[in-house]
Amino acid sequence: MNVPLKEIVFMLEKIEIEKLIDKVRKLGAETQAIELKEANIDFPKKIYDTVSSFSNQDEGGTIIFGVSNPPLCNVVGVYNSDDIQKRIMNCCRDEMSPPVAPIISIAEIEHKTVVVAEIPSVEPQRRPVYYTKNGVQRGAYVRIGDGDKPMTPYEIYRYIAFSKRIQDELRPVKDARLELFDQEQLSKYLLGIKKNRKNLGSSVEDSRILEIMGVTIDGKPTIAGLMAFSLFPQTFFPQLCITAVAISGLNMGDLSSDGARFLDNKRIVGPISEMVEEALDFVLRNSKTRTIIDDNGKRQDKTEYPMKAIREAILNALVHRDYSIFTDGKPITIEMYSDRLEIRNSGLLMGYTSIEDLGKSSPATRNPALANILEMMSITENRYSGIPTMINEMEKAGLERPIFKEYRGDFIVVFKNTPTAMPAESLTPQNIHDAIISFCRKPRSRKELQDFTSLSAKTTMSIVNTLINEGLLNLSIPDKPKSKNQRYYSK
Repeated sequence: MNVPLKEIVFMLEKIEIEKLIDKVRKLGAETQAIELKEANIDFPKKIYDTVSSFSNQDEGGTIIFGVSNPPLCNVVGVYNSDDIQKRIMNCCRDEMSPPVAPIISIAEIEHKTVVVAEIPSVEPQRRPVYYTKNGVQRGAYVRIGDGDKPMTPYEIYRYIAFSKRIQDELRPVKDARLELFDQEQLSKYLLGIKKNRKNLGSSVEDSRILEIMGVTIDGKPTIAGLMAFSLFPQTFFPQLCITAVAISGLNMGDLSSDGARFLDNKRIVGPISEMVEEALDFVLRNSKTRTIIDDNGKRQDKTEYPMKAIREAILNALVHRDYSIFTDGKPITIEMYSDRLEIRNSGLLMGYTSIEDLGKSSPATRNPALANILEMMSITENRYSGIPTMINEMEKAGLERPIFKEYRGDFIVVFKNTPTAMPAESLTPQNIHDAIISFCRKPRSRKELQDFTSLSAKTTMSIVNTLINEGLLNLSIPDKPKSKNQRYYSK
């Protein structure tokens, strides 16, 4: 069949549009990147909020005119496709700052005409895109699920800070004094600078070095200097700390068997070097630890999570958190649940970096002065090794890769204590026992256990029964051990 190229392009556009409509129908709701507008009688009262929110997210978004709202999503057609195109262009080009360049398509869907506007993502340094008439503070929007919400002052500020290269870590703390710094640490730091930065050490006095490196500004300590050297930074910023809790269940609010909300609860304070070590102690104290026998017959303790990975995550949270006035009231949080550990800090990824890029490319550094200070203090390497180390250490431990995500201004790392399926060639009598015990922190069926071990059903259940006899695994239905609904779990 000879089909003209123009017709083929039209067919492809139609198929893609139908897929988008079907997706909304199946979900029963619009999505993060799809918006429906009826427009069968008149142009919608406003589209600038959706244009703004789609422009301000990395994936952009698509507005389909001529389809009714969920859950019906009926194709109703548009009143006038030519007028709709003109109004879309007027809004995007003339009413938005900076202007947006949509891609507009027209297609026949279910014998009715629909108009589709693809709203492209705008580069981070040009955001936020806002409705000019309302100004940036009231005219910038962010997409949350299926809705367009006004940006908070902080969400607006973080784009401005990126485009103008504002370093909030270099804010001077007017009431702080160098006399309240750890003088021994400060002296070691200056010696390190003079040794490794010869152009500074040979001819520049100490006070000037501290200014150049971002420890002080006009003789006053900066946020970076305070967090690195102050004996107690929380004197000035009580919430620039870490709050850590251990919870017996899977969700915040779950109670332990004796009715306690938290198994452990601690506020961790001090300079960054002390907070890192104290946070690691908290995680270790609340982690399950087993003694195993290695291939050489030696006993060694194996922690629930690889501590190198946890250390990197805590360091990343402290070094790369947002230190602006909008977030200095928010502590970093560590939450330990029965199946996972979550570390959360304020501040999304900078610039062009996306979650998918993590571990593959080096992102922009939010606090370069602080990172340099901590590198000189041998607290961090400042070589973008943190994310790869987290991934590698979890894989070496036979655990799932860490999950990285962002939510409304926060960056979150999730470590799960569930092992990944074990290849048969890696199995030894000891590590298969350890792996099954870890895997069964969440109740598991026979099928799940067999899939996990990659062994036969008979061999898998033989190992499971051994662990039951040793008191290391429990039955969910102890009086019916052969029940098809039986689940196996560890304490």
